[in-house]
Amino acid sequence: MLSGLVIVDKPQGWTSHDVVGRMRRLAGTRKVGHAGTLDPMATGVLVLGINKATRLLTYIVGTSKTYSATIRLGESTITDDAEGDITASRSAAAVTEDAIRSGVAQLSGEIQQVPSSVSAIKVNGERSYARVRSGQEVKLAARPVTIHRFEIHAIRRVDDGRVVDIDVTVECSSGTYIRALARDLGEALGVGGHLTALRRTHVGPYSLEQARTLEQLAEELEVLDMSAAARALMPNRELSDAETTEISFGRRIAAGPAAGTADAATAENPAAAFSPSGELVALLADAGSFAKPVLVFAPDNEKQAQ
Repeated sequence: MLSGLVIVDKPQGWTSHDVVGRMRRLAGTRKVGHAGTLDPMATGVLVLGINKATRLLTYIVGTSKTYSATIRLGESTITDDAEGDITASRSAAAVTEDAIRSGVAQLSGEIQQVPSSVSAIKVNGERSYARVRSGQEVKLAARPVTIHRFEIHAIRRVDDGRVVDIDVTVECSSGTYIRALARDLGEALGVGGHLTALRRTHVGPYSLEQARTLEQLAEELEVLDMSAAARALMPNRELSDAETTEISFGRRIAAGPAAGTADAATAENPAAAFSPSGELVALLADAGSFAKPVLVFAPDNEKQAQ
């Protein structure tokens, strides 16, 4: 059975669900999932899991992401990106480069961010964007996110300076909305802002260099096998033959070398355990002097360990 990750370069105009549907046909299986939605406007890295590898997706979703983006100052839209109608226009001619750089600095590090109201966040069981489209006013609560890097590459004045386009790179924690950064930068500068381009270049350890377009994948389905995917994603532990046997049956073994430290493996951040032949056997969490399996991938034991 084909199992592994597929790193897709998502095309513009496609939803993440569209890409999953296409991959189900290419891989010949219904068991396909993705590790974090990309808006239809966005392009770039979308990590898909096939069959057994769908069990790795939960550990990928929470990893940091990196984006290349263009922010336009001087125009606000209902969606905070170029897909929505313009709701306000204010000349950005008086906004200085120093003010832009100061605004970016204020939106760096640990911040409280209010997600875009036109998002997939559920409010009383209904998607926020559905409420907005039905004419309701939606106010979402701020949530903590971390902007590890917010780097300006170019500042371009367009239409005699009425609008300003800023090319940036953003490296951020999971759950960050780049279009909300564009909105908040524009609001802080008093001219409004929205996102005009977005390309995701990294999801955790997986990069755009590994990604393939859907056309390329239709010609040759490149799958990152389970062992290689897990080695890149989380701390590694090499097992002996005896440990491999014990873990394959869901039994615990001695704790890893990091047990009792801040780097100890946990159920939320487990270690990937490999047999002497290099095969991914399980994900392990340390508990006292023992390590116990969180998930077992051995061929004869594919149920989640209890």
